[in-house]
Amino acid sequence: MTDELQPTPDGQPPEERLPATRPPEQLAAERFTAAPPVKSTDGLTPERSAAIVRQSSSARWVGFLGVIVVTLFVVGYWFWELGAPLGLSQPRLEAELEQQQVVAVERGYNVYQANCARCHGPTGLGTEDPNAGEAGYIGPILNSQEKLFAHLNENYLQNVLQAGGRYVCGNANSQMPVWADTGNPPGPLNYRQVDELIAFIRASSEETFVVKDPALNEPVPDPEASGAPMTFQGWRDPNFAPAPGSTPFPACYLDAIGGGASQAPGASIDPDAPVVTVSAPTGSATSGFDPTELTAPADIRWTLEFDNEDPVQHNVVISDQDGNNVPMGDTSFFAGPETRSYTVEPLKAGEYAYICQVHPTTMTGTLTVE
Repeated sequence: MTDELQPTPDGQPPEERLPATRPPEQLAAERFTAAPPVKSTDGLTPERSAAIVRQSSSARWVGFLGVIVVTLFVVGYWFWELGAPLGLSQPRLEAELEQQQVVAVERGYNVYQANCARCHGPTGLGTEDPNAGEAGYIGPILNSQEKLFAHLNENYLQNVLQAGGRYVCGNANSQMPVWADTGNPPGPLNYRQVDELIAFIRASSEETFVVKDPALNEPVPDPEASGAPMTFQGWRDPNFAPAPGSTPFPACYLDAIGGGASQAPGASIDPDAPVVTVSAPTGSATSGFDPTELTAPADIRWTLEFDNEDPVQHNVVISDQDGNNVPMGDTSFFAGPETRSYTVEPLKAGEYAYICQVHPTTMTGTLTVE
């Protein structure tokens, strides 16, 4: 057995099958190269060749300039989004947050004026407002720096608006209602209005805001400034800090004005001592004591009987001409209906003032000792 090809049965030479070849005339194109028409340079003049070169160069320049433009855009957008180095520009998101805060404060101003100013006054002075008695402001001061520093924080204000005045000092009969619509019972303010109101109360005093019409959201012209928009400033001083070692503002504002805690117990009531009576009728936070003028004997002990008919915390204290409270025992606040009696130590003849420390501008009177 050999590897040589064997002849066919008819005596013809064996057919060689590999490698198979084709005549050149059967080939359609040259292998591994372009067709002849593509390679043809017939009619390509030097001018045309130069134009092709120039077009190619221009295309490269266009591509290069496109890359430069895109690069500059990306760099510019980066600085616009995150801020230029060395604080040369403000990041976009930070600027947007500041603008949103300004909008919240300006809207919160309108929420406050429409709902809170009736009790706390338009400037947040409450019962310390000079016009509190005439206007009927019965709410505590809100723009005190001591209160704003830590006491009137966001969480505290959220809870007060959610639960009402009973959250402030634990008084279930507090006149401050629930304001948030998620409270029980629900109040009139939705979550956005609550956030805007808190933003207004906590706004910085270093910033000036524009008063906007609540319906049109357009600046309200100031009649005293030749048509310029009315403006307001925040209440909170961001640079304020309490003195070292000072007592934090108490959780209940009543404690801050000296009536939340009991004073030293007074002398026992003498049943034979003269009695002077004063009352706090329902609504006395606005209308005041009844009566507003009292008369007491001089140089002897006497009894002051205080009838609180109002389901709101009140007290009564007597102060001398120097503003010092005269000794009369425990004068802590209490809600009515309840009557308490106080032994007043002997006083010299003259005029004294008596007030409710919870509502010192609306509940006042004159005591004549003779």
